[in-house]
Amino acid sequence: MSEGALPLAQAPRLDFTGWRGHLTALAIIAMAVLTLFFADVRSMVSIWWNASTFGHCLFIPFLIAWLVQQRLPGLRQLQPQTWTPGLLWLGLGALAWMLGEAAGVAVVRHGALIVMLQGAVIALLGPAVARALTFPLFYAFFMVPFGEELVPPLQLVTARLSMLFLGLSGVPAHMEGIFITTPTGYFEVAEACSGAKFLIAMTAYGTLVCNVCFKSWPRRILFMTGALTLSVLANGVRAFATILVAHLTTVDAAVGFDHVVYGWVFFAIIMIVVMATAWPFFDRKPGDPWFDPRALQGAVAAGGHAGRMAGIALALIVAAPLWLAASAATGHPLPDRIDLPRVQGWSRTAMPQSYPWKPRFDGADHFVMGRYADAAGHVVDVAIAAYDRQEEKREIVGYAQGAADPDSQWVWSSPAPAPANARGEQITAPGPVVRHVVSYYRIGANDPTGSKSRVKVETMLARLLGRDQRAIAILVSAEDGDGRPADPAIRAFLGDLGPVKDLADRGIGIR
Repeated sequence: MSEGALPLAQAPRLDFTGWRGHLTALAIIAMAVLTLFFADVRSMVSIWWNASTFGHCLFIPFLIAWLVQQRLPGLRQLQPQTWTPGLLWLGLGALAWMLGEAAGVAVVRHGALIVMLQGAVIALLGPAVARALTFPLFYAFFMVPFGEELVPPLQLVTARLSMLFLGLSGVPAHMEGIFITTPTGYFEVAEACSGAKFLIAMTAYGTLVCNVCFKSWPRRILFMTGALTLSVLANGVRAFATILVAHLTTVDAAVGFDHVVYGWVFFAIIMIVVMATAWPFFDRKPGDPWFDPRALQGAVAAGGHAGRMAGIALALIVAAPLWLAASAATGHPLPDRIDLPRVQGWSRTAMPQSYPWKPRFDGADHFVMGRYADAAGHVVDVAIAAYDRQEEKREIVGYAQGAADPDSQWVWSSPAPAPANARGEQITAPGPVVRHVVSYYRIGANDPTGSKSRVKVETMLARLLGRDQRAIAILVSAEDGDGRPADPAIRAFLGDLGPVKDLADRGIGIR
């Protein structure tokens, strides 16, 4: 031992006792989660910053800090302890992250980070402290940017509400999917007009109000129901008012009206109306305690050492990415090229499209597309995209992938007819030009499907269990016009094509 060095027995050691020790252990685990899964943390914060739908998430960490600060007087009367069952919640979060990573579902990975942090709190601070922090821990889920799947149905709801109000006001209108035509013009209930951002933000705000201002569960349920219903109805009124302004004045005036109401006034007015209506029914007083420390603490059993508990927690966290790396498939090669099929009765044609259409499949290893015509005058477009494996930004289904490229003028309009094992969509471009698209997806040797959720599950199983990860998308589309409906053309082509599974086999090289 060198001169001046402390004997090992006298070397300083971390003290993991008391509040300071337990919080130190918690800080170590929290830092490990944020560091190990930093890519997901960064992507989540990027969504908060760049997507207006989730801008409210930027305030959630500060609200959680405020909620904890409100509970500090009672927390100081509690004694932290380790609690082994908390590791089950942390382990569930690690498992969820692994499944989300394998399936390529960002929202699952983001939610899993929150669950892991919650599990660390429960395991390292104990059941009494966790119960005292139940609402702040639960409220952390609002940091997860979720709810994008609500956009298409809310677009349709907003369009139908607009049609209802237009009918009541005597304005003649026709609706096709999310598009409304009046004598003044042609209006699209776009994603930004769906009201999803306000519904999601109102859910987060309403949940906070329910905890801060109410004790009674019936009052909380009534408040949330009223707040969310009013948000949806008010968004329908806003869309209707925009169309009405265009009908009474000009489209340019309506655009200006919509930007002002949508950007600055709308949500504030709804919040004021909601709070003014609910104010007389608040049953929690400002000075009411959040919990009874004596009832929560009870007889505290001696817990394990916080340092050892932190070590177990760290092992659970690290195990998730290690397992995924160890069980990753070696991969199966795709053919050097894929070709469009030869279909009896159909021939390739150079006939131009009414409006240029090309589906989007970022990172595809192979992509081919062509146009076919038959003797009956049917015309279809066929696109095939193949991947040797899927990973982040190379996914066969996901945001921006598929029939309607958000960077193009094509927008999703409504569901469309499709075979039982396929996905049918109606998309629309300026003109308007309407298309119906039938999409098939296939992972490895599984049967073709049109279900995006099934694709995610099959992708997840392939990555976790080392199965064939090759994936292919086959899209058949036709323009829908007067005297030339899309659905008969698509049905005729698929009937002459034969089993889509055979085409998928050739595309990914199974046979």
